[in-house]
Amino acid sequence: MAAASPSASSPARWPLSLWIGMAMLAPLILVAVGGPAVAPYVYDEMNFLARLQPPGPDFWCGTDEFGRDVFSRTLVGTRESLIMGFSATLISLVIGMPLGLIAGYKRGRIEELIMRASDVLLSFPPILLGILVLAVTPPALWKAIVAIGIVYAPQVVRVTRAITLELMQEEFIEAARLRGESARYVLFSEILPNIWPPLAVETSLRIVFAILLGAALSFIGMGAQPPSSDWGLMIAEARPFVEQAPWIALCPGFALAVTVIGINLLGDGLRAVLDPRNTGRH
Repeated sequence: MAAASPSASSPARWPLSLWIGMAMLAPLILVAVGGPAVAPYVYDEMNFLARLQPPGPDFWCGTDEFGRDVFSRTLVGTRESLIMGFSATLISLVIGMPLGLIAGYKRGRIEELIMRASDVLLSFPPILLGILVLAVTPPALWKAIVAIGIVYAPQVVRVTRAITLELMQEEFIEAARLRGESARYVLFSEILPNIWPPLAVETSLRIVFAILLGAALSFIGMGAQPPSSDWGLMIAEARPFVEQAPWIALCPGFALAVTVIGINLLGDGLRAVLDPRNTGRH
C-alpha cells in the first residue's frame, strides 16, 4: 500500500511565516506568563542615583527618569499588552459572533437592525470611539480592555455574517433545514463549527489592532495608569526625554513592533494552513 502524502495542514507543510510568527511570539508568551519573575530588577523600583543611565552591562536597555530599569519594565509590560489584546479580542468575539450568526441566518428586519447599528459604530475612528467609551469614567486598564472590545465588535459582526451567508448556500445546511432542525441547531451545530477557520485569521488581526489601540489609549492617558509598565504608557512617559535618553522609548517600541509583526506573520500562516484549497477540503 502506498504511503499517504502529507496533508497541507501537517507541520512539515506549514508555511515559513507561521514558523517565524510562532518563534517571535513564543518568548513573549513565556515572558508574559513569567511576569516579574523573569525581570532582572523590580520593574517599579526607583533608583535616583542611576537615573537616565544609557544601556550597558548593568541595565541592558538603560534606565528612565526615575532610575527604573527599562528592560525590566518592558518585560513586565508584555503581560499587560498581551492581556489587553487577547481579552479585548475575546470580548469582541463574545459580542460580535452571536450577532453576526443571527444577522446571517435570520435576514430581514433583524439583519437590518444589527448591520445598521454596526455601521454606526464603524463610522467612528476606533481611537475616537474608544475615547468616547472611556470618557464617562476615570481611566483604568480594565476599562480600556472593555472599550476596545466594544470598538472592534462590529468588525467581527460583519465577518461572521459574511461567512454565515456563504455557508447558508452549502448543501449540508440545506439538508439540516429540510430535516426540520431548529434554527438553534443549525446555528450552533452546523454553522458555528465551520466558521472557526476563517474567523481564526480574523481573530489574529483583531488582536494586533487591539494591542495597538490599547497602546494608543495608554499613550494619551486613557488606558493604563502609572506606575504601570504598559508599553504605550512607557512611550508616553519617555516623550520629554527622547533627545536625552531615546532608549526609554526605543525598548518598549521595539517590543511592540515585534509583537505586532509576530502576530501578523502568525495570521498569514494560519490563513495559508486553513485555506480549504490547501487542506483538501471541498
